[in-house]
Amino acid sequence: MKTRGTEIFRDQLIERRDFAALPLTAVKIPGVGTPPEPGSYFASPELQRLIESTPGDQLGNRFGEFAGTIDDSALPGPDSLVVITGAEEAELRRGGNASLVSDFTSNPYGGSAASYTTVLIIGAIAVFFPVLLLISIVTGLGAAQRRERFATLRLIGASPRTVSHIAAVEIAIPSLIGAITGVVAAALLSPVTAQIPVNGTRMFAEDLETGWLAAATVAAVVVAASALVATVRTAKADVGPLGVSRAVHEKRPTAWRTVPLVLGLACMAAAVFLIRILEFRLPWLESPLLVGGFLMVLAGIVAIGPWLTRMVSCIGARHAGSAATVIAASRIQRTPVATFRSVSGLVIAVFVVSVFAGASSVIQSTDAPVARPGLLQPTSLHAILGTGQSAATALDAATAAKELPGIRSAVVGYGLDGLSERGAGSELFFNAGDARALGFEDIPESETVAVKGEFLYFWTAQPLDLAPVPSGSVGALVPVVMVLDTDGTPEAVDRARTALDSSGITATPAASTSDFQLQSSRRLIHGLSVLAFLGMFVAVAIAGLSLAVGTASAILDRQRVLGLMRLMGMPPFVFRRIITWEAAVPLLSVLVLSIGLGFLAAWLMVTAIDDSYQVAWPDPGYFAALGLSLVLACFAVVATFGLVRGSTAMTATRFE
Repeated sequence: MKTRGTEIFRDQLIERRDFAALPLTAVKIPGVGTPPEPGSYFASPELQRLIESTPGDQLGNRFGEFAGTIDDSALPGPDSLVVITGAEEAELRRGGNASLVSDFTSNPYGGSAASYTTVLIIGAIAVFFPVLLLISIVTGLGAAQRRERFATLRLIGASPRTVSHIAAVEIAIPSLIGAITGVVAAALLSPVTAQIPVNGTRMFAEDLETGWLAAATVAAVVVAASALVATVRTAKADVGPLGVSRAVHEKRPTAWRTVPLVLGLACMAAAVFLIRILEFRLPWLESPLLVGGFLMVLAGIVAIGPWLTRMVSCIGARHAGSAATVIAASRIQRTPVATFRSVSGLVIAVFVVSVFAGASSVIQSTDAPVARPGLLQPTSLHAILGTGQSAATALDAATAAKELPGIRSAVVGYGLDGLSERGAGSELFFNAGDARALGFEDIPESETVAVKGEFLYFWTAQPLDLAPVPSGSVGALVPVVMVLDTDGTPEAVDRARTALDSSGITATPAASTSDFQLQSSRRLIHGLSVLAFLGMFVAVAIAGLSLAVGTASAILDRQRVLGLMRLMGMPPFVFRRIITWEAAVPLLSVLVLSIGLGFLAAWLMVTAIDDSYQVAWPDPGYFAALGLSLVLACFAVVATFGLVRGSTAMTATRFE
């Protein structure tokens, strides 16, 4: 039999599990084995160090006598604060929250495991998608660089199919070397990566080991994808024996390209509608809708980009005022897909950064409670008393608590006999003389006063009024709650928690109105935001590299045309303007859309977890990431200016 709860020490959460071993039990607790004896506890190594370095009346007295440490195999990380205590069966039953345990399963997020697993999968996809775009762009650059050699092969009789196979092998070999290097680097850097705190703790390096089978699978997928893209891109280029590629006439993009994006948003919205509006839980359907919808949104942004790019270029062509803008607009209109491909990585990165920023902004949507008359004070703590407690026992515990340093008052609240629900809808009764210690100002002239049970809970935003109870005193009632008010110092608050939790008469851990900021699911979102910011960095870095490679590939693809322009007298600065316009137009065409879609996708995801979440104004780091994206875009374009000059030099412009 067990109960689960959460202890708080300063601003840290301690996961607590109380166990009572029934006769002839054979259940083994992971990381501990046999349940601890009543009055003893097992603690994680980090928690035990904390207990030993803290006075007992602030922390250690809550748990009893130390019996041993919990094995690492049962802990999320080396910084985890976990305690497993032993108790009597009758003690757990009095609390009303006990449950029988016949086995242990791994369920890190309780009833929301499916939702959080879905969020992690979406995060992995969001980071991996720009990598796929980078592979596509890099293979295109390789094909452009090898065009002359492919032409020679065609001249001596090689078929287009043979040339495509050669291109696949040429890209597969360096891809394999790169994949192996990446796997080795990941293995070497895993101890460093494990030091990054996630959800309040670092990770064990062993947990980051994927195994050689998974690493080999990833490497094989990367190599196969690179080879496939190289084959397709080379076949489409159709290099002739004289080195001339047939002009690829792109099909004019139409509004039908919006379909994947609309379908993706519809799938994610359908998941939210099922969960929050209909309250109809189908875990086997919710996750596919969210993950599949997110994938379609990513693909939809890439699909809709050329259509929007062409529309913007048409408008720009009508207002073009220079040769550079005319040439750039003309090329974008003829090849919107190829033009947008160069900036697609950066567009997706902006979308991913917006998703991560929107999801992590949930942690900013709560305000710290303030001291107001008629509400439980932020410096106060309360605990629900166990059933069957006598008034004398509760008053003795309150008297003992008032003697502790930093405790200003100890008040016992009462309820009706047989009260089973001590929250919303119930009433709490206090001696009128204790009401001022609870923070009330307008106190009725009555020996006993009453207040709604919502007084104890953090969601109560409006001050409550006391009502007089004219009939008698609290002597006919039963004690249901104890409230301790402190001077607000961390030592006094922890001392009050320990006094309540170790009194032996409470059924729930001590709590304050500010605890919900630590205990709510927002804490997990805050922990995952660390991964979100790492994802932002990876996505932006990959996007900058993709833009540089894509722009270079576009220059090499038109090397002959640009060279002829140079021979006709066009100065190099015009080429630089052309390249800049060709990067700026598709980027700016979809940038605002990507930002809006990113925050919409984040809102849909967090709403699917809990409809009380609010996507707030993003952290300043988001705007820094956007600024970094634009700076990288500028550097990526500027980095290709040297390639423009070299590729259009007279010595490089020759025909054989």
